[in-house]
Amino acid sequence: MSDLGYLTTHILDTARGCPAEGVTIELYRLEGQNRSLMTTTVTNDDGRTDQPIIPQGEMAAGVYELVFMIGSYFKGHAPDSAFPFVDTVPIRFGIDDETSHYHVPLLASPFSFSTYRGS
Repeated sequence: MSDLGYLTTHILDTARGCPAEGVTIELYRLEGQNRSLMTTTVTNDDGRTDQPIIPQGEMAAGVYELVFMIGSYFKGHAPDSAFPFVDTVPIRFGIDDETSHYHVPLLASPFSFSTYRGS
């Protein structure tokens, strides 16, 4: 097992019981009042990204934010609404161990979402 930490995610559509494909995800690093975009990616047919969002060897301790553009996904799979209840989901979290694997999944439906630190 490598001692180089990395960050992954996946998205599950809990209303349909399947992975959420084609969802844009942005990763930001926060330092004080500064918020810097690090990368933008899109989920594959398994609801995951093809590569770690932060690759091994590039992890740094600090505060991060994943922003999931899940509203666009639900427009194709749920009742249409001019103002979706769940649209853009930001998840802010801290990384204090640069040698660990951090997995931050999103479980979402058109009306709710949750996350946890996975493995």
